Amino acid sequence: MTSLSLNKLPFSSNKPPIGVFDSGVGGISVLKHIHALLPHEDLLYVADSKYAPYGSKTPAEITARCFEIADFLIAKNAKALVVACNTATAAAIDAMRAKYDLPIIGMEPAVKPAAAATKSGIIGVLATVGTLKSAQFAALLENYGRNVEVVTQACVGLVECIERGELTSQSTLELVQQYCKPLLEEGADTIVLGCTHYPFVRPLIEQTVGADVTLIDTGEAVARHLQKRLLALNLLADANEGNQLSEITFWTNSEIAQPQLIINQLWGKAAPVNFL
Repeated sequence: MTSLSLNKLPFSSNKPPIGVFDSGVGGISVLKHIHALLPHEDLLYVADSKYAPYGSKTPAEITARCFEIADFLIAKNAKALVVACNTATAAAIDAMRAKYDLPIIGMEPAVKPAAAATKSGIIGVLATVGTLKSAQFAALLENYGRNVEVVTQACVGLVECIERGELTSQSTLELVQQYCKPLLEEGADTIVLGCTHYPFVRPLIEQTVGADVTLIDTGEAVARHLQKRLLALNLLADANEGNQLSEITFWTNSEIAQPQLIINQLWGKAAPVNFL
């Protein structure tokens, strides 16, 4: 298992950062919502791309990765953690909350808002194998899927395409078409993007499913939940303290060539990218 360097960053003690991580670059979709809502917060992001996708790992393996990354981010003075991965949330967030004494925000596929939005009574869920097999997802279906039909589709290989930065390639489009087809054939008029990677291929999904199908992801809701938790604990950065710009720093253990180019592409601008 990769060992993460625990050297502290020079963040001021009165403005500790928020740590965010995912099995790869997908959680950057959540990071963007957090930055938009909380522009004064310093953000740390770990892309655990060497071990992506988590959906092919056992719960014990995923929990071990989450513990190691959490230790890394806490050593960087993180005041809160966001597990920007549905699979990692399902496998490890209870163990993380038992181990660490700081706010830990997780993800879950948006079955509840999808059930409220559907007109046909049929919703589709695109997700990884690990998410669809999790007890957390089963509980979501039990709680919110009773009055609707839920059609699920595991999207094997799609995360890997996004990790390589292949957001508009023909092969990625063909995978999207392959995975959306069964949902459309079942009559789904609302589709949940149940992996934080998938918003980065949303244009391909929209192209495939058409304008009459509603797409739902949870990045914005997670950012709002994080804001409420930090406000309740008096941990929000002081927006009036000077005009200091927030700092966003990335780490990756990706083994592909020039992963910093992909991270900057997904983030939308240049940012420091470090290697674990």
